[in-house]
Amino acid sequence: MKIERLCLLLVSFSLPLLARTTKIELQDGSGKKVGSANLKRAAQGVEIKLNVHDLPAGEHALHVHQNPRCDPPDFKSAGPHFNPEGKQHGLDNPQGPHAGDMANFIIDHNGKAKNVIVTDPNLTLGTAKNSVFSNGGTALVIHDKPDDMKTDPTGNSGDRIACGVITK
Repeated sequence: MKIERLCLLLVSFSLPLLARTTKIELQDGSGKKVGSANLKRAAQGVEIKLNVHDLPAGEHALHVHQNPRCDPPDFKSAGPHFNPEGKQHGLDNPQGPHAGDMANFIIDHNGKAKNVIVTDPNLTLGTAKNSVFSNGGTALVIHDKPDDMKTDPTGNSGDRIACGVITK
């Protein structure tokens, strides 16, 4: 009976950790809110659910950058891609990817992307070195071009057009 109680206690304390979600607001280079992202634990890694508006139509790169800063207008304050393991850039690069490299996504002709799900198996919401919360946080950045998935260090993904700080 004591073991059953202990197991129940452990499960009850673990469930909030498994269900953890983090919501961030995304802004464009003028500081205007252009959407949000919800990050939650996935079976492997982190699932990011994007909802954006008032951004250019087309295919765009999405990356996690290493600094928890999004200073407009260019968001260079977010630093390089989040890369705690020192790998090369790109999902198609045999020496990659960076932990912050993800699949491209599409913004429709109305400048919107609703409920877009992107999963990054190389990130965590925990305390490991690949955590989006390590070193005080990171930033989620949308680029104006698609990522070519191989060119180091950025995948030729162009300018940073939207950014949101990821912190606890």
